[in-house]
Amino acid sequence: MATDWGAIREAEFPIAREWAYFDHAAVAPIPRSAAEAVRRWAENQAANGAVHWGEWGDRIERLRRDLAAWIEADVDEIAFAANTTHGIGLVAEGFPWQSGDNVVLPAEEYPSNVYPWMNLADRGVETRLVPSKGDRILLDDLRDAIDDRTRILAISHVEFASGFRNDLDAIGELCRSRGVAFFVDAIQGLGPLELDVRRTPVDFAAADSHKWLLGPEGAGFLYVRREWIDRLRPLGVGWHSVTGSFSAPGLDFTLKPNAQRWEGGSCNMPGLQGFAASMRLLSEIGRSEVSERLLDRAEAVRRAVVEAGWRVAGSPRTEERSAIVVAECDGVDPNSAVSLLRERKVVASCRRGRMRLSPHIYTDGDDLGRLRDALADARIGRRA
Repeated sequence: MATDWGAIREAEFPIAREWAYFDHAAVAPIPRSAAEAVRRWAENQAANGAVHWGEWGDRIERLRRDLAAWIEADVDEIAFAANTTHGIGLVAEGFPWQSGDNVVLPAEEYPSNVYPWMNLADRGVETRLVPSKGDRILLDDLRDAIDDRTRILAISHVEFASGFRNDLDAIGELCRSRGVAFFVDAIQGLGPLELDVRRTPVDFAAADSHKWLLGPEGAGFLYVRREWIDRLRPLGVGWHSVTGSFSAPGLDFTLKPNAQRWEGGSCNMPGLQGFAASMRLLSEIGRSEVSERLLDRAEAVRRAVVEAGWRVAGSPRTEERSAIVVAECDGVDPNSAVSLLRERKVVASCRRGRMRLSPHIYTDGDDLGRLRDALADARIGRRA
């Protein structure tokens, strides 16, 4: 039976009553069910303290299972993290570097996937930035940057400013052939694109929930392939990192044999409750169906952009597109255009000098019409 996107919009996205929201690649509105999950946790915490902690903990473990299933990982390979940056830092700082090693990554990466690697310079680790060409990151350029001292290739599934979709299968095979570990910043890919870490040889991945996965900010996860769990130095170790109970009479520093060793202490309980509800909603729809819908909505945005007299930037190749749409219009300042759109209750953003548009599964024809009309008015400088 076909998914009733209108019913999902009505039931789960009250934001749609006022806003035509095209900024999910920045911070997404959380669904009603996620907001209710956070509210229920807060009210229960206020009324009962830790009495029902086990029940809330069970919901988080279900989230761990949902996340593992979403990327075809084993549940023991999933650790909760504060955000994508936190996950990247755990890998960058915990990796067994030697002076003279290097890490390769595109120059176009979001800063969170650049600075943690640059921060390794005092340990003798070089960061090699590979420029893009015409908004495309070429496999041959990544290959040319790798040498016998390259230890990690770090890359986003989708580049945040251009919307370029990297070919993780091809890059993963390159890394395997050269003996290089493969790290993926997955935050802009999960949802619009499917990721199967069993098929694609990804060693590490990190993401926060607050974009395409529709969760609250500050609730993320880290994936560590099983064979790396004992090779990557655990950081932030605490009571939750070990196999024994925190209330045991003695100390036993035996690390958990899974990715939970990186969950040193108490987690962001309210954030993860919201994330759990969002993932449950998406999981019930289905990973493939969510991806198909998001890519379809992005194509509809591209048509609206052209109809409004703007130009779609980025790669024209379907296999290199994502749910991020980048728009340009000669003679129009994108920041001013974003402000005009906001006056019309249409939400977009600018990244690196261009307008960025990012719809979601509940985006409908009315949203697209409002976007098209607002872009057309921005093109001729007409305000409301």
